[in-house]
Amino acid sequence: MELRLMSTAFLFHEDNVLLMKKETSRLTDQPFWSGLGGHIEAHEWNSPMKGCYREIYEESGITAADITDLRLRYILIRMKQDEIRQQFVYFGQTNSTQYVNSDEGELYWKHLNDLEELHLSRIIKGMLEHYQQHQDQSEIMIGTMTIDEAATPSIQWSELKDPIVF
Repeated sequence: MELRLMSTAFLFHEDNVLLMKKETSRLTDQPFWSGLGGHIEAHEWNSPMKGCYREIYEESGITAADITDLRLRYILIRMKQDEIRQQFVYFGQTNSTQYVNSDEGELYWKHLNDLEELHLSRIIKGMLEHYQQHQDQSEIMIGTMTIDEAATPSIQWSELKDPIVF
């Protein structure tokens, strides 16, 4: 088994979120939407937030100084063939509505009410649905992508808590 660590950001300005539209990937041949992010470099493994800030800047030109309240909201885990994918998802605020597109894809501000119409990966779509139902929740949530009894992909949610035991 291989392990793939990723860090992703969803930046909000009022009721809009900055999303990237990508034309294709190695997993799909049709356009899809995502937050800003990518793979965590080896020197960032102990601080996925550093990787998140790096990815935000590389993909949008938005600097750390332009972002407030960036914090870890979700850890998403899924299996893809011979790989376990772990994604650290950060949410933050920005007053900077200007950005620079990168080779990764085109950026757009999308209203929160329009997210369900976008082609998103199943795990990101499920996470954003969870977020919209629990916006005031401050705990870090872990979402594990699995298959339910009917062989339908689903996400199991649990709150990450320190049990304060050995």
